[in-house]
Amino acid sequence: MTGSGTTSYRRLSVTERRAQLISAALGLFAHRAPEDVSLDDVAAAAEVSRPLVYRYFPGGKPQLYEAALRSAADDLELCFAETPTGPLTGRLAAALDRYLAFVDQHDAGYSALLQGGSVAETSRTGAIVDEVRRAAAAQILTHLSVPDPGIRLRMMVRTWISAVEAASLIWLDEDKQPPLPELRGWLVDHFVAMLTATAASDPQTAHVTRTALALEPSDGPVADLARRVAPVVEGASHLF
Repeated sequence: MTGSGTTSYRRLSVTERRAQLISAALGLFAHRAPEDVSLDDVAAAAEVSRPLVYRYFPGGKPQLYEAALRSAADDLELCFAETPTGPLTGRLAAALDRYLAFVDQHDAGYSALLQGGSVAETSRTGAIVDEVRRAAAAQILTHLSVPDPGIRLRMMVRTWISAVEAASLIWLDEDKQPPLPELRGWLVDHFVAMLTATAASDPQTAHVTRTALALEPSDGPVADLARRVAPVVEGASHLF
């Protein structure tokens, strides 16, 4: 407080103040649906006045929600950016660790922020969410070293991304069980299984799969998956 009894705010640049308000909104949207968060809530969280929030977001809460979603989307797009070296499963595991850490941090608000279903959702926010999915798919295809992927490989990668989203939401509904490392390992297993199944009917994916498996160590996740699957199928020798 100043001597005149008015609130004193630290002077920030336009960029800094905007980032501060978006950060405050994200903190609230992380645990509450957008419709349950008011501009007064955002102002209180940022320790500023409501008019100041309107000064930076004259469109009100819809504009602020879209900006917060854009910020979250930028963070998520970076999750799948990984140096394209080493075994594929190691790169996927590192990307999933970052993605799932984001889900964990944003808790119940993950659905409202990135999966839709909010009254604050618009065609623009829907496009932002879809952009995250497409960016993730592009990153994974880069890891697979496929400059011109066919439809089967593209469908397989995008289907897996949808499975990751669904598993993340179910994980939140299940009180964050199983533990994150187990969830991440399970999702890596799913990718390997889907890639292998697609390879059985698509020559391009078969080439990609053989190349990827050649880089996997004998004591790595793929070898471990093969050892765990073997007892399950050994009793069905009549199928081979």
